[in-house]
Amino acid sequence: MPAMPKAVRGAGPKATPGAPGSGPRGPRAPRGTGARSRVVAAGFLLPALVLLGALVVYPIGYSVQRSFFDRPGTSFVGLDNYLALVTDDSLRTAVRNNLIWLVVAPVVATALGLVFAVLTERVRWGTAFKLVVFMPMAISMLAAGIIFRLVYEQDPDRGVANAVWVGVHDTFAEASGFPRARPLPVHPLEAAGGGAFVTEEPVRAGEPVRLPLIGVAPGQMPKEARPAREPAAGAGGTGTVAGTAWLDFTRGGGGRPNVVDPAELGLAGLRIEAVRDGKVVATATAAADGTFALPADRADGAVLRLPASNFREQYDGVEWLGPTLVTPAVIGAYVWMWAGFAMVLIGAGLAAVPRELLEAARVDGANEWQVFRRITVPLLAPVLVVVLVTLMINVLKVFDLVFVIAPGSAQDDANVLALQLYRSSFGTDADLGVGSAIAVVLLLLVLPVMAVNIRRIRRETRR
Repeated sequence: MPAMPKAVRGAGPKATPGAPGSGPRGPRAPRGTGARSRVVAAGFLLPALVLLGALVVYPIGYSVQRSFFDRPGTSFVGLDNYLALVTDDSLRTAVRNNLIWLVVAPVVATALGLVFAVLTERVRWGTAFKLVVFMPMAISMLAAGIIFRLVYEQDPDRGVANAVWVGVHDTFAEASGFPRARPLPVHPLEAAGGGAFVTEEPVRAGEPVRLPLIGVAPGQMPKEARPAREPAAGAGGTGTVAGTAWLDFTRGGGGRPNVVDPAELGLAGLRIEAVRDGKVVATATAAADGTFALPADRADGAVLRLPASNFREQYDGVEWLGPTLVTPAVIGAYVWMWAGFAMVLIGAGLAAVPRELLEAARVDGANEWQVFRRITVPLLAPVLVVVLVTLMINVLKVFDLVFVIAPGSAQDDANVLALQLYRSSFGTDADLGVGSAIAVVLLLLVLPVMAVNIRRIRRETRR
């Protein structure tokens, strides 16, 4: 093969060392372009940086500085304001409650969101259910607090929680019909202990028995109550012990004690027991007009007892907003609001889970609980961490729900750091030094959670 001419082999202009555009990486950018880009970027970031400094950095720095001074802000007190957080009772309660919030609320809300997301994936009306569960997120914390303040109302006629609780309780333990009813000293009844009343003398067949009581408001009498009827002499003959139990009270006055007046009502439903030698030998229930009858072969010579179940106070439910349950009650309101948020995020993560893995586990013989515990939960771990961390940051700042739901008498027991920050800074006995110390403590509590979240985001970005 003939050799290539030298002109062809050396064809093309030679690169001059140091010439613009030469080098292994191609053409270079003109000098000053990188500096100009940095200036332009800084110009765009400057407004955001100014706002960040004015609204975040400066308040944080001022709060840290103010936390080392006394109430007027004139004398340096060192760590005294921080020591007050562990020596003052109300501040200790706030710290303890914040720890309860931090542990309980995010875990419960995340767990419920996980359960809802997994279960609603298998039902046709799952979308409607998710909409209903997520709907509380559309209302403000203030509105949710007002709603649950009514839900937790002590009166069962107004509070939904106690209405349900009392309904369930009364299903298994019937409420008494005559709470606080009692006899007068002139009545032929005496206290028998435990809230019961007995006749002063044994009863006899053929002799009418009178069981008068007072202490029941006419408006609280049973609806079926009718005007009481005086037992006639020899009522029932010798085969029964008959009598009348009635409300010995005439509205407007004018009634006579131990006498059934025309305007007085029978104690319909009152339970009467015949007791002999400490044992109940016969029972009866008063009719609408208060009359009752007991078999003479068992009741003759016995004493009649009105058991305490007739006079037991009506069950009014649970004191949800009392000192003991106020914090769990407020946490329940928070979970009601934020379980939908957790469900939506977890549901989005669940939609990205490869179905092949779930089906392969089922083919290998795993039951649904094993699939959920060994496959679904591990695959959703990143999403669960996001939800948990977000809720942890959120509960450290909770204020509205506690302030609105907890009544004044129980607010000290439901106190949290954010509420105490408000009370210490703007209350009747304001101390901005203590308030600033609480703000700094809240910041220090949030920083580790934020650091974990940032590390997680960076780790996810590198993948």
